[in-house]
Amino acid sequence: DLHSFPTRRSSDLHIAIINGTGIVLHTNLGRAPLARAALAAVQAIAGGYSSLEFDLATGSRGSRADHCRELLTGITGAEDALVLNNAAGALVVALNTAAAGRAILISRGELIEIGGSFRIPDILVKSGAALREVGTTNRTHLRDYEAALDTDAGAILTVHRSNFELKGFVTTPTPAELGALAHRHNLPYLYDIGSGLLTDLSAWGLRSEPRVSEALASGADAVLFSGDKLLGGPQAGIVVGRSPFIAACARNPLARALRADKMTLAALEATLRLYRDPEQARRDIPVLRMLTESSETLRERAGRLRAASPASLDPRLEAGESAAGGGSFPDAALPTTLVTFAAGAPGADSLALRLRRNDPPIVARVQTGRVVIDPRTLTDADTATVASALQHLAQELEAEK
Repeated sequence: DLHSFPTRRSSDLHIAIINGTGIVLHTNLGRAPLARAALAAVQAIAGGYSSLEFDLATGSRGSRADHCRELLTGITGAEDALVLNNAAGALVVALNTAAAGRAILISRGELIEIGGSFRIPDILVKSGAALREVGTTNRTHLRDYEAALDTDAGAILTVHRSNFELKGFVTTPTPAELGALAHRHNLPYLYDIGSGLLTDLSAWGLRSEPRVSEALASGADAVLFSGDKLLGGPQAGIVVGRSPFIAACARNPLARALRADKMTLAALEATLRLYRDPEQARRDIPVLRMLTESSETLRERAGRLRAASPASLDPRLEAGESAAGGGSFPDAALPTTLVTFAAGAPGADSLALRLRRNDPPIVARVQTGRVVIDPRTLTDADTATVASALQHLAQELEAEK
């Protein structure tokens, strides 16, 4: 009996949430929305068979590791590439390959915690390697790494501090210095940059994240990053670098346990193809488009939302800031034009809850007693939907008086 099935609950996965927070890479809302080309690729491959592990030229078994390799090496300049199911998995495979049963050298200032209380030291230990901390939280010198090198050392690891800034009396060796030190001692140097920035966004004031190509130029044997952050693709863990090390990672049994599926590979491949033209990537990949949206465009979109919103909610335009989110560009303040609303007697939290109960759910911010919508993370269609939802809620509030 279909009627016996429960109605949709808040714990169910909603697939059409409108992000009105202005946080571009909102981890709780699924991080990067996919480009249209990636959506089309997923739909095409999910609805039929594919050459996931089949060589069409020979008619024999192929390898899923072949997919995306040429695009990744071409875009980044790496010798080889491997795609796994997420960045934490990629780090586990790389650490296990480099130093299972041996020590990984890492600065104390890089023993970071990411979302969900997930900590780098815990990942490192689970990989089968031993943690060897060097330096102090704020100052780590090259001599600290040199002093920690012995016959038990398996690799040197750098983890980019992508979700916070360390300022003041601080120092740390450059990746190039660490790469040179590792290679003098015949050790692999691993560089986890996290966010996966493939293109230069400095023209928009976004400079604190290392690009993948820059990380490779430092001499890293492996550079690790996410697919669903600044790259703007699906959840994936990507390892690029020198051929011998990447090949060893691919042979690691853990790579099988943490491999990417056909839909991930299809979406990632379609996203990477857009990077062959940097301007097309910035225009067609939603994350890049939102991060580089002009002040004029945001002001115009905010104005349209205000004009279409009910006067009873006292819509106002206010200067504000958006955030990159997703542990990326933590120091970046992205200027925007906010649309704020008063909720009357029920209060801002009540109005925000009603918006989340809308179909589709609309997630907003609450600050200084008002509900806030940031147009940076809205499409034109979203803007119209939000205005319609606000009109409906205003009528509800009026009826409840």
